[in-house]
Amino acid sequence: MFNTIVVGTDGSQRAGGAVEEAAAVAKATGANVHVVRAVSGPGGDPEGEVEQAAETLRGEGIEKVETHVVRDDPSEALINAADQHGADLIVIGNKGMTGAQRFLLGSVPNDVGHHANCSVLIARTG
Repeated sequence: MFNTIVVGTDGSQRAGGAVEEAAAVAKATGANVHVVRAVSGPGGDPEGEVEQAAETLRGEGIEKVETHVVRDDPSEALINAADQHGADLIVIGNKGMTGAQRFLLGSVPNDVGHHANCSVLIARTG
């Protein structure tokens, strides 16, 4: 069903929910997982954030996990990573999909859902 999954993280608790969803799908299908963190400016600890997500996945028994910190727009980073790694699925949290924001085309989950070349799972993360 799914061989390769891309999951986005920004180190937040909500993104952790998307990582947990990706872990559940990967466990059920034996898929490899690529954790992607988009960076647009200085600050934070993006390497630590992707490694924390990777440790969560490994703790769930997912053996093949790769991490990627990408200097790009979050939507583009996820879509490009999925294309580059031949992903069957992108998992992303629903951050930015509440209230009036869910109708704006600029939200990351909405952008990814409309433009990805593979299936997209928008996980309810809060």
